[in-house]
Amino acid sequence: MARAYLYILTNKPRGVLYLGMTNENFCRRMWEHRTGATRGFVWKYNCHRLVWLAPCEDVTEAAAQERRMKRWRREWKIALVEKENPDWRDLYEEICGPATY
Repeated sequence: MARAYLYILTNKPRGVLYLGMTNENFCRRMWEHRTGATRGFVWKYNCHRLVWLAPCEDVTEAAAQERRMKRWRREWKIALVEKENPDWRDLYEEICGPATY
C-alpha cells in the first residue's frame, strides 16, 4: 500500500502545471484542491485537473523526489504526463470516485 503520492495538476492540457505530494489520504487532498479549501497556487491558477499520479512506498523518498521534480524543466514534466496520459484526461474520478463537492 502506498504511503505517499506525487501528482501533477493542471488547468488545461499543456497549461499551468502544479506538482505536489501528499500522504496516504490522496482523495482528501484532491478534494481540498478542488473545493478551494486551501487557498494557494492551485486555487489561484484553477489547477483542478489531475493528469499524473505516482504512488510511493516511502514518504521521505516521495518528498525528495518532489523536490527533484520541482527543479525539472517544464518540458520534462509535460513529457512525463503525455507518456502516461497523452489525452490529458482528468484522472480524479477514476481514482477517487464521483466528485462530491
